[in-house]
Amino acid sequence: MFLARLDYAADFEGWREAARTALALGIAPEEMSFAVGDEAGSLFAEPLPERPADAAPLTVAKAFPDLARKLVCHADPERFTFAYRLLWRLQRERKLLEIVSDPDTARAVEMEKAVRRDSHKMKAFVRFREIETEEGRVYVAWFEPFHHVVELTAPFFMRRFPGMVWSILTPERSVHWDGTDLAFAPGADPKDKPGDDDMEALWLTYYASIFNPARLKVKAMQAEMPKKYWHNLPEAVLIEPLIRGAEAASRRMIETAPTLPSLRHERQVERDMAGKKTAVPAFNGFNRPPEDLDEAREQARNCKACPLWEPATQTVFGKGPANAPVIFVGEQPGDQEDLAGEPFIGPAGKVFDAALASAGIDRAQAYVTNAVKHFKFEPRGKRRIHAKPNMGEVKVCRWWLEQERELIRPKLIVALGATAAASVLGHTVTIRDTRSKLIDLPDGETKLLVTVHPAYILRLPDPEAQAREREAFAADMEMAKRFVPAIARRG
Repeated sequence: MFLARLDYAADFEGWREAARTALALGIAPEEMSFAVGDEAGSLFAEPLPERPADAAPLTVAKAFPDLARKLVCHADPERFTFAYRLLWRLQRERKLLEIVSDPDTARAVEMEKAVRRDSHKMKAFVRFREIETEEGRVYVAWFEPFHHVVELTAPFFMRRFPGMVWSILTPERSVHWDGTDLAFAPGADPKDKPGDDDMEALWLTYYASIFNPARLKVKAMQAEMPKKYWHNLPEAVLIEPLIRGAEAASRRMIETAPTLPSLRHERQVERDMAGKKTAVPAFNGFNRPPEDLDEAREQARNCKACPLWEPATQTVFGKGPANAPVIFVGEQPGDQEDLAGEPFIGPAGKVFDAALASAGIDRAQAYVTNAVKHFKFEPRGKRRIHAKPNMGEVKVCRWWLEQERELIRPKLIVALGATAAASVLGHTVTIRDTRSKLIDLPDGETKLLVTVHPAYILRLPDPEAQAREREAFAADMEMAKRFVPAIARRG
């Protein structure tokens, strides 16, 4: 039996060096043991000899080094020996890590997941407290990981808080960042845990104020934030009281909700408005309808009639010839359209173009626009996720669609989705009741054809359903071409 001593609980470099030596000496896994620091090793174990100078270079599967780095971070007392057994087997079974039914491979996968999960929890639940010292302001956090993940996770905090001087204390290992270098040290005593700082009360007030009792799901919350982490979180003192009071808070929210106008009242207002000429809004200094599409596009560039203009990159106005016989109306621009300033050029635009091509329609002969001219979204990390515009935003932006219709005077309007149909008609309709029908519009000159939005097709999870919907969408485009042959692709 041979013994290799490692410096600390997750000493990957020490383990790797010992494993290479043991492998070069031909030491089988059952003859190899590891001990951390001053831990007592096997009673009859001999110190591991030095590696032979003529040892052959070691080759392993490409995925193994990263896997081994996580395995030695696991809390399993046999983790070092187990990782060495995997390395030993990989010399003879090159595809071992691809055999998911193998007990060692399955165990390694579970251990790696557990370490990754613990590292994620450390990133999520570390809370720094501000402390004034003679050297200046520092930030200290106390955390109790289940596995040995301090070395593995510390680079995240270095990248996340490069301008802070901080320390993370744990019972077995601590890490310090001075703005230049990471330094690791032995574990700290719980009495070294930092106390409340001046921001604590403000943080607790904010946490309590953003709590939404109507969206509380206790099991889901505890799955993401297990109770074992609560005592490390300053907000933990609020969690149980907020949970206990959630039901009563939800009732209060319902009881104090604003009274909305009745549906009958809204319909009456719509009927009244339908009989009146739409007033021209005084948007940013202009107070007359545009004379042509270029002027309309320039006016819309400065539209601030609803709050959507502020986070959006730009107004995305319609595009196409001024005498187009067909107007295609979508819901709103997406992320790529917002950046480029053109409608239907993103993923939904590709589905739209494919359907036009299948139906033999020349997009250049049609006018393509949206019911809402600004991109409404919700930020999620680095991405901007589409958010459906509400009817208030649709009604405000309807004025621009009316100008496009008035200036172009098409024979046919194709509404891509329920929002577009509502904007054209001035009231809501369902796709089920109106799809694939030529509907007379009040002007007596224009027909409306309602179909789905291309984005709806992209969101269908079932490939077969998606294929069926693509065919149905292309059939609607064929119907538009039959009614207006002028948009057919020449040649």
